[in-house]
Amino acid sequence: MSDKTQKHRVVHRRSDTFVKKQLTKIWQEQPSTSNPYIAESARCYGYDLLELMQHRSYVEVLYLLFQGDLPSVDQTKLLEELLIAFINPGPRHPATRAAMNAGIGKTDPAHILPISLSILGGSHLGAGEIEGAMRFLRKSSKKSADQVATELINKSIKPKEGDWHIAPGFGNRFGGRDEVSQKIASQLLTSPGSGPILAWGSAFADAIKDFDMGWLTTGVVAAALADLRFQPRAGGGFFQLISAPGLLAHGLELANKPFTAMPFPTDEDYIIE
Repeated sequence: MSDKTQKHRVVHRRSDTFVKKQLTKIWQEQPSTSNPYIAESARCYGYDLLELMQHRSYVEVLYLLFQGDLPSVDQTKLLEELLIAFINPGPRHPATRAAMNAGIGKTDPAHILPISLSILGGSHLGAGEIEGAMRFLRKSSKKSADQVATELINKSIKPKEGDWHIAPGFGNRFGGRDEVSQKIASQLLTSPGSGPILAWGSAFADAIKDFDMGWLTTGVVAAALADLRFQPRAGGGFFQLISAPGLLAHGLELANKPFTAMPFPTDEDYIIE
């Protein structure tokens, strides 16, 4: 920018009006009578924290924290099954390998989880795909699963190398169907809290099975969260929350072990072309 342009540049005063103090509907803290900077009691959407501790489960309070209402018995069961099903991405997942490498590399244990969650935030079988999968499922479920499958396959080109992901949350892994994801989806579908999105997703997975594709972990999580009334924008972060225990466990497992506890490529594994 030239001096002349800077001289005639018009500067406008911000007209935004900011709130006087931090506001939240989620949490209320009653200040202590002796020290207003500390809380005497806490409520989550109006429910006293100590009473929640006594009378409600972790799963119910987790749902309350994100949704503003306590879940029904059926919703509690579905969410509990979802939390168990995806508590650990498994050692094949890049995020888990990141946690293991951080642990064996003597990273501060408090940093293992943030490191691995940053990898899980990616779009490859990670949180970055959840929002798109939820939007795809909610929009596509207005049509028949067979119709959507046919349309997508006709306009999609199978890659010569790598996995074929026909839609967010659906495709194959290493050229085949992810069998564990199919089984988890089938199990969740029998839960009384399952709804139309899980049912439609299962029909869609069946419609693409002849092409060695089906549910991916991200698709199953997206469908269950949609049936639980979660908004797509919340899906990715919630997926990270679900998988965090497994990531941390794998990292801590190797935190006190020598480097030799992890495989190292031999000279024969290096190819120089």
